[in-house]
Amino acid sequence: MQDFLPDKSIRSLNLDDDFLFSKVMSDSNVCKKVLEKILGVSIRETVVPATQHTIDLTYDGRGIRLDVYVNDAEGTVYNVEMQRGRRRELPKRSRYYQGNIDLSIISSGEPYTALKKTFIIFICTFDPFCEGRHIYTFENTCRENPSLPLGDEATKIFLNTRGTQNDVDEEMLEFLNYVEHSTQAVADASRSPLIKEIHKKVTEVKNNKYLEVEFMTLYEKYREIREDGLEAGHAAGLEEGRSIGRTEGRTEGRTIATSIIRLHLKGFSDEQIADTLEISLEDVKTVISDLESA
Repeated sequence: MQDFLPDKSIRSLNLDDDFLFSKVMSDSNVCKKVLEKILGVSIRETVVPATQHTIDLTYDGRGIRLDVYVNDAEGTVYNVEMQRGRRRELPKRSRYYQGNIDLSIISSGEPYTALKKTFIIFICTFDPFCEGRHIYTFENTCRENPSLPLGDEATKIFLNTRGTQNDVDEEMLEFLNYVEHSTQAVADASRSPLIKEIHKKVTEVKNNKYLEVEFMTLYEKYREIREDGLEAGHAAGLEEGRSIGRTEGRTEGRTIATSIIRLHLKGFSDEQIADTLEISLEDVKTVISDLESA
């Protein structure tokens, strides 16, 4: 993480950026083909994706924001998230998302039998389980008999752009490479029709003046939050960043801590702070606990 966000434009983004990814996946045809590639199944059609979908289940209006939330013609729910940087809590994050999605489906009083088949997919720019795999798929099975599935129809998939094993086909390798290097040169060198179709949508999004304004507005707001937190921290002489600094570096740790405190004082939840700053929930709770006990 950097102390200040570098200047960037929508044209400099790669597909691993949440903004670009959600806009590209708003194309139902592209979304359908990406899901088919990841899952290795045919999908008849997808309902228009609800990008940046927010599930609100709490009394104070706080909820979780999902990058891409899609239903297909059979009612299956797909949640696709981009994950950059190392997040140690990804397995529990996937469990939290699953629980919230399930509750949102039956929150209107429907029986649990109304729960849909779900796929939670994290596309990571790091190896979440350090086995060198490009894809990790998890389903609930019996410990005593691993061939016996629980049948809860909940699947969690973690894709890894940095995989080293020979475990996926060439098209998937090209897709994972394109996620981090979404350039014309990479698209031209690809033999995959999927990559060329995705890049066509990427180019369309990057050349859209309205989306450029939307991106810059969001980017500047995000930048202000980061820089306000840094300035407030220096002014107050806060030292809470030392605990994070052991792993992130002392100077950067203080910067992160002041940003955490600034967002906390603005009323952000611990989960929202962790998402915004791309750090672990545990680090957020540590800084806030130190602040409240001071």
